[in-house]
Amino acid sequence: MNVESDGVASTGIQGLDEILGGGFPKHHVYLLQGDPGAGKTTLSLQFLLEGVDHGEAGLYITLSESRKELQAVARSHGWSLDQITIYEQLVGEEMLTDDEDLTLFNPSEVELGEAVNNLLREVERVKPQRVVLDSLSEIRLLSQSSLRYRKQILALKDFFARRGITALFLDDRTSERNDLQLHSVPHGVVVLERLAPLYGSPRRRLEVVKVRGVNFRGGYHDFSILTGGIRVFPRPQQTTHRVDSVKDQIGSGIEEIDTLTGGGLRRGNSTLIMGPAGVGKSTLATQYAIAAANRGERAAMFIFDESIGTLMLRSGDLGMPLAKHVDDGKIIIQQIDPAELGAGEFTERVRRCVEEDGATVVVLDSLNGYLNAIPEERFLTLHLHELLSYLGEHSVATIVVMAQHGLIGTSMHSAVDISYLADCVILLRYYEAEAEIKKAISVLKKRSGMHEKSIRDYDMDGDGIRVGPPLRQFRGLLTGTPIAIDAAQDPYGGSALTKTK
Repeated sequence: MNVESDGVASTGIQGLDEILGGGFPKHHVYLLQGDPGAGKTTLSLQFLLEGVDHGEAGLYITLSESRKELQAVARSHGWSLDQITIYEQLVGEEMLTDDEDLTLFNPSEVELGEAVNNLLREVERVKPQRVVLDSLSEIRLLSQSSLRYRKQILALKDFFARRGITALFLDDRTSERNDLQLHSVPHGVVVLERLAPLYGSPRRRLEVVKVRGVNFRGGYHDFSILTGGIRVFPRPQQTTHRVDSVKDQIGSGIEEIDTLTGGGLRRGNSTLIMGPAGVGKSTLATQYAIAAANRGERAAMFIFDESIGTLMLRSGDLGMPLAKHVDDGKIIIQQIDPAELGAGEFTERVRRCVEEDGATVVVLDSLNGYLNAIPEERFLTLHLHELLSYLGEHSVATIVVMAQHGLIGTSMHSAVDISYLADCVILLRYYEAEAEIKKAISVLKKRSGMHEKSIRDYDMDGDGIRVGPPLRQFRGLLTGTPIAIDAAQDPYGGSALTKTK
């Protein structure tokens, strides 16, 4: 098969075409397999409607759903099926009598069973370029044995292929859930899954198991059924090279913080801001977004843990002009509900902000909320690694906020350790001094360039963030209960700036 000469049949679903490298290679049969409710009918109708847009006649052969049911599905998406031929032949009890001829062999050898013979005559009459056969479960019932069933599928495959038809065979996996023999017959196999979490909306994902002769993108990809059809969210694909933009640094707009981070955060790098609840992590992340807007750039903020209204109110109380930049379109804020939004769709939203809106700074607030969008915690680092790699390749400065459990000292711990993924780690801490609860900021690591190893005072008021000089009068700050020391005994006199390779 030569894909370039035969061409591909677009599915009408941008994300799926991206995974397939443009669509299904034409003139072949493909198996679309999935549990009831996974989205097979919707995908099939989009496939046929896309063919109509390209001047290709479409035929939907239904052995299970009625014409009215198909039209109801189409109306729910605002589609019209007037230009698609629907052949309805529902398999009822009258077709399952003992004297019924249920065997399908090659048409040149023996007579076809009545049901399949009528089906083939309709194909010959319509002469379509695209066909959907819904579903193989009814063919399996008519066959009554696995051998006859396989022969019938092979005969149908040969029939459609010789006529240059691109066909989708639907199977609901209600009989044999691991029928791998069926996977060997068609030219390609796509499996749809519907997963029901313990809480929240159901999640759907698909996997392209095989497409002969095509370097498709393997693995699971999330998708949703929305008004207007299916939307597939391919996992971000890492290229073989990375854009070299690490020499360019971005500032926070606060001189002391930029000094602490060795001149600023590097484009294409990721920064983790971690600390206990209420210490000012989100405020610091917001400050970087505002600084980007002040430079004339665009920033995108994805917030999981608080509402947009709360974020705007808090920023206004701190004298931060977040609302102004949002109104000007310089800062894009999206509130994410992890109970309703899967990891794949979230990644797609980030991609659109980068590729379509031109965001150069992306804030994820917080990782704890992002964790709830991942089906299993052990996959969090894999999802995050893919996302950070994609953003790094597009020279985006990514800021990830993570809340730690506990308040002070050794009681602090994180739900998941992803600090090794970040290029820079900023640590915020509470400590007690002079009968007050105070805050401190420090930089734990920065993979390249310079950073300051001092611990500085950190506070917020109506004028925004205030960062003081290094707290050299204390030792044991990270324990939460520091001990005051005499300045004359300070072993770290002089500059606190260190270089790392």
